[in-house]
Amino acid sequence: MTSESLSFESTSRFAQLGDLRLHYNDAGEGDVLVMLHGGGPGATGWSNFKQNLPAFTSRFRVLLVDQPQFGLSDKPDTSEQFNVFAARAVRDLLDELDIPRAHFLGNSLGGGTVFRLALDYPDRANRLVQMGPGGACIPLLSPEPTEGVKILGRFLAPPGPSREKLEEFVRIMVYDQSLVTEELIEERYKMASDPSVIQGLGRFLMTVMGPGEEQRTKGEIWREIDQVRHPTLITWGRDDRVLPLDGALFMLHRMQDARLHVFPRCGHWAQLEHAREFERISIDFLTAS
Repeated sequence: MTSESLSFESTSRFAQLGDLRLHYNDAGEGDVLVMLHGGGPGATGWSNFKQNLPAFTSRFRVLLVDQPQFGLSDKPDTSEQFNVFAARAVRDLLDELDIPRAHFLGNSLGGGTVFRLALDYPDRANRLVQMGPGGACIPLLSPEPTEGVKILGRFLAPPGPSREKLEEFVRIMVYDQSLVTEELIEERYKMASDPSVIQGLGRFLMTVMGPGEEQRTKGEIWREIDQVRHPTLITWGRDDRVLPLDGALFMLHRMQDARLHVFPRCGHWAQLEHAREFERISIDFLTAS
């Protein structure tokens, strides 16, 4: 598939996985790479990674998955811890597509789902690329909750979502403010203001920040991070205000087979701010023998 044909419409697919309908974009040929988006308002697989699709589809069959509660995927009424539920849904998608194993790339919330999948279904994952993965570390120096997490919480707070709140959230994602264009804000707000998406975001937040025992244990992936045996490339923005860089040092110390790449002048979206470098190091790592 040529870069000219990599449109949302030409790559959009749905899979019925029992009671759950999952949306994903499917493009390219070769070894499978599943890419999982973050948890911000309006987030989808396409919105997170569309600018990276030409590079990755030159080497892989890429699946950009809308995780449950996001995008065009179903928003089920469940209290099950988000990463547990989402990892099983991705596993079921691989089963539906007859894919025994895949590489995984996760950003923020998606990184937490990647690690949960690697822990719960280790034989389904090959190599992992992570960008500031959620739940996988504890800050060594930075305060909690972080600035970015506070802004995420304010998006749903009374009187409810607004375009101004969405712009505030998007701006904290990047170091280079020139990347926050009207087109980007409109794209994200159009999705984020959909009533079903607002409801899904609320359910997601309850299942990662709720008071239940499962939320406290299964969501705190850092407690099990030493059990991840898959080769892992950790990437981080030096100026990340959502998940600060000091958390990466915790992961680097605890993980069995991890290496770290830090991007200067970069926030939480390395795939956008340093797209070419991010693509190059990720492809080199994923294709290493």
